[in-house]
Amino acid sequence: MKKIKDERLILSNLQNIRIVFVVQTLGILCILGYDLFQGGLKEMQANPLWILFILTAIVNSYLSMNVSVANEKMVKNPQKSFGISLMVLTVITIIVAYLTSITPNYGWTDGLLLGFILFICGLIPLFYVYRLRVKEKDDFEDE
Repeated sequence: MKKIKDERLILSNLQNIRIVFVVQTLGILCILGYDLFQGGLKEMQANPLWILFILTAIVNSYLSMNVSVANEKMVKNPQKSFGISLMVLTVITIIVAYLTSITPNYGWTDGLLLGFILFICGLIPLFYVYRLRVKEKDDFEDE
């Protein structure tokens, strides 16, 4: 197969891929919605399309982070923004852990476990964006 060199054709191809992605995602959501109405939440989550939908959303989020950091107007201080984001994440994690621990039928161990999982799941994207900003800042300083 011959490689496409015309930028207009490349852009058109990328737009077609985006349209296919939207149609595919809507199809997956329709199938999951049908499972939700027919069998409830557990039936929907038992469907392998649920895992595919979650993985697709995660990959799409990480790829869009890459684009959004590269599209930032001014170069931000990566350490300062990482510190502020880390403090916000910590506060949210503590609030969720506390509210979980005071919920009936849940204990402090459940609150700590949920808080820890939430903290780790929030820390990974924060660190990823931090590394992207450091790389972008280094590239900007090299120019």
